[in-house]
Amino acid sequence: MTVTPTMKLPGAAKDAKPGNTKAGGGRESNLILGKARTDRPTREEAESAIRTLLLWAGDDPDREGLVDTPARVARAYEEFFAGYDADPVEMLNRTFEEVEGYDEMIVLKDIRLESHCEHHMVPIIGKAHIAYLPKNRVVGISKLARVVDAYAKRFQVQEKMTAQIANSIEDVLQPRGVAVVIEAQHQCMTTRGVHKPGVSMVTSRMLGAFRHDPLTRREFLTIIGNPASSVGA
Repeated sequence: MTVTPTMKLPGAAKDAKPGNTKAGGGRESNLILGKARTDRPTREEAESAIRTLLLWAGDDPDREGLVDTPARVARAYEEFFAGYDADPVEMLNRTFEEVEGYDEMIVLKDIRLESHCEHHMVPIIGKAHIAYLPKNRVVGISKLARVVDAYAKRFQVQEKMTAQIANSIEDVLQPRGVAVVIEAQHQCMTTRGVHKPGVSMVTSRMLGAFRHDPLTRREFLTIIGNPASSVGA
């Protein structure tokens, strides 16, 4: 099988300034292309901030059960928010052309998704479904799951994350169509505020054939187990 590098995201190389890169829903280029902020606080400053939150909550950060908590939380945040150091474009930038002319729908469904609400910093847990109609080349399926993680492992709102995933796939692979559906529960409304457990939010982004062809859209929604009338119709 021949592996072919795809072209770079249009405009990314010459316009690598915040606000110029369009992929991923209009985010600044340092977040789109996996370039984390260079002015991050130090690890010690982060742990000190966590210690302050423990004090503010009314507990004693020096007691046995909490003395190592600031370090543990800092390490957890490195995992929770690894997406800021990930490059979705690079993940999609190697494709396969020897597919015997395959041009039918490719669907990856039930991709586990773990993110954090940017308003309350609490988890968003759910799953993503991705489909695209290839044009001359396909990408390894694990890369689609990695793109989901790259955008999920950041502070997010679900609508923006859905658009970012779909837009990146469209911009890099340039297929005939892209569809992304995300179903997730938000702990900002299940464990606080209105306290409505069991409520799921569904968002969709349909591009190309999935937006313009009702039959293509219906086929995708049927495959992922959603009636055409419920999402993206």
